[in-house]
Amino acid sequence: MSTYGLWLSAAGMKVNDHRQTLLANNIANEQTAGFKHDLAVVMQRRVESRENPAGVGLAHPVLDGLSGGVNVLPAYHSWEQGPIDWTGKPLDVAIEGDGFLTVGDGEVTRYTRNGALAINAEGELVLATQSGRWRVLDVSGQPIEVDPEGSAPEVSGNGTIRQGGSDVGQIALASVENPRVLRKVGENLFELIVGETVPGKGRLISGSLEGSNFDIMQGLATMIEASREYQMNATLLQLQDQLTGQAVTTLGRVA
Repeated sequence: MSTYGLWLSAAGMKVNDHRQTLLANNIANEQTAGFKHDLAVVMQRRVESRENPAGVGLAHPVLDGLSGGVNVLPAYHSWEQGPIDWTGKPLDVAIEGDGFLTVGDGEVTRYTRNGALAINAEGELVLATQSGRWRVLDVSGQPIEVDPEGSAPEVSGNGTIRQGGSDVGQIALASVENPRVLRKVGENLFELIVGETVPGKGRLISGSLEGSNFDIMQGLATMIEASREYQMNATLLQLQDQLTGQAVTTLGRVA
């Protein structure tokens, strides 16, 4: 029975360590434009060894009726709309509603809600990141070019970009029917795991950015809760280890 308790406590530590990792990332990106926070609220029963095809398949008259503890499923992302914050910068665009900006580096295509845009030396519209490699794509999948020496481009609600009184391109908004087919790949970007995208139905708000949808106060409270639960399981694990050691020592003396 002591081994059973060790496994339960270890499972509890594993789950809460995972929760803390996700929460730490959420907190670090609380000021990141268009950030969608991760959730670790889906738990499942950990499979006992007798039910595990890779296990030995042993049965126990007492333990078979007990839980195998908990395990955590892969995290999923919250797609709730973040707050729209006014910046006054003409190339900042917030997405209100459904959709993602489509960006590419010439080899792969990615999707983001980060609307902080800039113009590179080649006159291409890009995400304003340190690398500057992600070019914003138009409805035909091509980079959008503007005159870097011309007047400031204006972005309309449907993504049309005007400069000097002429249309120079239209930002593509992409969407998916099942958000679970999108996976985070860093730089506040998503990749499409399977399937195809459809046109997004949201609208762009020029001069604004969508903020993170993470509630920092709720996140800090949950972080404290996860930390306490991790510590409680660690304490129980240590106590059970001590009891096991005492039992082994006592039985050894009797023998």
